Amino acid sequence: MATTESIQSAYIDYVLTEGHEPKSVYLFAKQNEMTEEEFYRFFGSFEAVEQNIWTELARRTITEAKGQEIWAQYSARERALSFFYSFFELLKGNRSFAVYSLKKQPLTLSNPRVLEPMKHLFESFADDILRDGLETGELTDRKFFSNKYKDALWMQFGFVLKFWINDNSAGFEKTDEAIEKGVNVTFDLFQRSPIDNLLDYGKFLAKNGGLKERMGF
Repeated sequence: MATTESIQSAYIDYVLTEGHEPKSVYLFAKQNEMTEEEFYRFFGSFEAVEQNIWTELARRTITEAKGQEIWAQYSARERALSFFYSFFELLKGNRSFAVYSLKKQPLTLSNPRVLEPMKHLFESFADDILRDGLETGELTDRKFFSNKYKDALWMQFGFVLKFWINDNSAGFEKTDEAIEKGVNVTFDLFQRSPIDNLLDYGKFLAKNGGLKERMGF
């Protein structure tokens, strides 16, 4: 009997062996002793199979990360780093498929179609950790910009993913470096900076514009 897992496994085996997706659902189903109806019970297309594989990798990463005893003590920055490190560690076991899946389409800062469902899951996760960061004061709540923090994190994820695809270092240690530097820089931008102090000072002066007159200047 076909299952989500058995279809995904058979699909990965096929594309990595043949170098391309099956010519039709009919042929794929026949080769794997299932009917077309069984395939469509789980997926509407081969693209949907790939999308689900990526989404499940992210879902598994989030579940395992949140299952750590220390998770509740982590800052928003540490939670983001934990996700990035854990995801790319998990991805090592699926590297051949990941390279196949992503190299079929342009991997830019825009959103590849195969990652669209995963993006929704990632954004939900990012929203949660960023909201906690804003509530604790770890991150700066900036009008009109705070709700874009998750977009910056997704862009950082896309950058690291592209870096990892082209990383030839032993154990992908350069990717670990890219994660550390990239996520930390991103969170530095989320936190209070001299620019925020300057803006606050400007607001103060604007609100107290009559101060110089009252002081005789």
